[in-house]
Amino acid sequence: MAAPGARSCSLSGLLPAQTSLEYALLDAVTQEEKDRLVYQYLQKVDGWQQDLSVPEFPEGLEWLNTEESISVYKDLCGKVVILDFFTYCCINCIHVLPDLHALEHTYSDKDGLLIVGVHSAKFPNEKVVDNIKSAVLRYNITHPVVNDADASLWQELEVSCWPTLIILGPRGNMLFSLIGEGHKDKLFLYTSIALKYYKDRGQIRDNKIGIKLYKDSLPPSPLLFPGKVTVDHVSNRLVIADTGHHRILVVWKNGQIQYSIGGPNPGRKDGVFSESTFNSPQGVAIMNNIIYVADTENHLIRKIDLEAEMVSTVAGIGIQGTDKEGGAQGEEQPISSPWDVVSGKSGPEIQTDDILWIAMAGTHQIWALLLDSGRLPKKNELKKGTCLRFAGSGNEENRNNAYPHKAGFAQPSGLSLASEDPWNCLFIVDSESSTVRTVSLKDGAVKHLAGGERDPMNLFAFGDVDGVGINAKLQHPLGVTWDKKRNLLYVADSYNHKIKVVDPKTKNCTTLAGTGDASNVLGSSFTESTFNEPGGLCIGENSQLLYVADTNNHQIKVMDLETKTVSVLPVFRADSAVVDGPFSVEKQKTLPKLPKSAPSIRLSPVAASPGQTLEFKLKLDLPSGTKLTEGAPSCWFLSAEGNEWLLRGQIPSGEIESISNQPTISLQIPGDCLSLEAILSISVFLYYCSADSSACMMKGILFTQPLQITDTQQGCTAPVELKYVF
Repeated sequence: MAAPGARSCSLSGLLPAQTSLEYALLDAVTQEEKDRLVYQYLQKVDGWQQDLSVPEFPEGLEWLNTEESISVYKDLCGKVVILDFFTYCCINCIHVLPDLHALEHTYSDKDGLLIVGVHSAKFPNEKVVDNIKSAVLRYNITHPVVNDADASLWQELEVSCWPTLIILGPRGNMLFSLIGEGHKDKLFLYTSIALKYYKDRGQIRDNKIGIKLYKDSLPPSPLLFPGKVTVDHVSNRLVIADTGHHRILVVWKNGQIQYSIGGPNPGRKDGVFSESTFNSPQGVAIMNNIIYVADTENHLIRKIDLEAEMVSTVAGIGIQGTDKEGGAQGEEQPISSPWDVVSGKSGPEIQTDDILWIAMAGTHQIWALLLDSGRLPKKNELKKGTCLRFAGSGNEENRNNAYPHKAGFAQPSGLSLASEDPWNCLFIVDSESSTVRTVSLKDGAVKHLAGGERDPMNLFAFGDVDGVGINAKLQHPLGVTWDKKRNLLYVADSYNHKIKVVDPKTKNCTTLAGTGDASNVLGSSFTESTFNEPGGLCIGENSQLLYVADTNNHQIKVMDLETKTVSVLPVFRADSAVVDGPFSVEKQKTLPKLPKSAPSIRLSPVAASPGQTLEFKLKLDLPSGTKLTEGAPSCWFLSAEGNEWLLRGQIPSGEIESISNQPTISLQIPGDCLSLEAILSISVFLYYCSADSSACMMKGILFTQPLQITDTQQGCTAPVELKYVF
């Protein structure tokens, strides 16, 4: 419950005052001016006759990283609190986490600051607390997180997009809100001045909050969210990106660790193995005792020299870049979220690999790092160390084109090389378009192989369908590897929890292993075994074994392609036999609730007869300058409270994949109607982003359709149009 004397708790109550402040800050030149403006704003807001107070956390919610549940008006009294409304799949939410980590390193609960993550799920499976636990581990979230599965606080406060930060004063009084990513300077300014303002008034308490980190309760395991794996065909070793432990492991084929480089905490440091650090590394490539690493969250390409036992940086400057052309020397060239790497030769006459290909997920492109002086297709001679774009315009699209710079990718996440004829290409899994693509090493032409659809702007053509070319459907594939012996391509179809195989000659894509369940079962065959978001693949032992980075099971699985059996690689140190253990994942499906602010439109009554089919055509318009959120399925669903008989045998829900081609919803009136009157409810959820994708929003709307059942046959009726402009 809210504090006594509190007034309406909607975020809109802050809008007029905060808007005035932000306009004034635009004209402020010095830091002293900015500090004074924020201090004066707090004097104004703190002097309101009634606080704009946040509601209490509902009872019974599940909490992570705390000893017990937290109360706004008991435990957080005397603290400046930041509520982070997030959902773990949202890339904008992920981008905010480093800002929150930096703030936590600057101020602690003893200083009077506490951050609380309010997980408000977009999708039903994100409501499952085990999945949120995985996200808390993966992103190293160390502040309290509450699973507000029904989005109670979201609705009470009329939050409208992910992420949203709300800064509270020591009475639970709302002071500021920040919507979207990219507000680090304001976050630090508002927080620091709020702490000073309330310390000046003696209202800050230095009591500690009972923190109990979820990661501290886990049993030891050598792997945590392994993202990628590769094989060294010369030395009989595997290289594993142990992403969650922020380290690279070099292991023998029996699983014994030879080298552990980096970890357990994130960092960015070159040098000897014992001092070097990484930050959520993904792709790895090995040649001649040199390992190249896509150090994803450091926005770097790192080089590990196994003979010298040294780590160095060969590309990137350590902060996220926006350059989509490149051309500078690697260590001077900003890059963005490299996700995979593979080495290759610039021509048939070259004896050793002289190019490192990079899946640059952050800019939706394929880049190249010259390991020696050489040429790229349609390029002049390039100096050793040059790092530049090879294919992809930088626009997030599923666009194939004979000209590599006009093609478009959508978060390319996995690479494999087939340098031999007739292939002579890079194979790419493009996660956000759910496709497998090829890039020619002769001329850079980008072509489609499997998944997706022909419309380059439609990134919602995903599913789990075996088939040929465009008729096959994948869902967010992250890993790929080429079987040179069989001329087959293996794909980690990550969000379908399967391993699939593609014949590049026929474009036929079929399921090789996995049931589609996100679990950890070692069955007697490929089709009885299960995975949980596998992210990386490599092939070894003369194409007999396929190694799988089974990311959310925290394991490397080994698939024997001859015996069709699956086993787990028992990763261990020479002095320890600890092996991987699965994290259980519970499946749960719950329809979302409409936001409190969602409009409700009552339609004119419609007469219908038993057996008649009614059609409802969605015609919704988004605000100008926005687009549907990629990867977030907007949806509709039907309900008929008190008249559930109306929905027997119906399709109760569906997705809205395109705002330009919205679905028609059909309802067939049952033959045995239990009432002559009924009300059909059609709830619609739209997830959309601003044009620059800096903020994600969700809007809902409810249409209620009164029905009058009559024995008189109605004949054909025009579809009912469900119109609304947000």
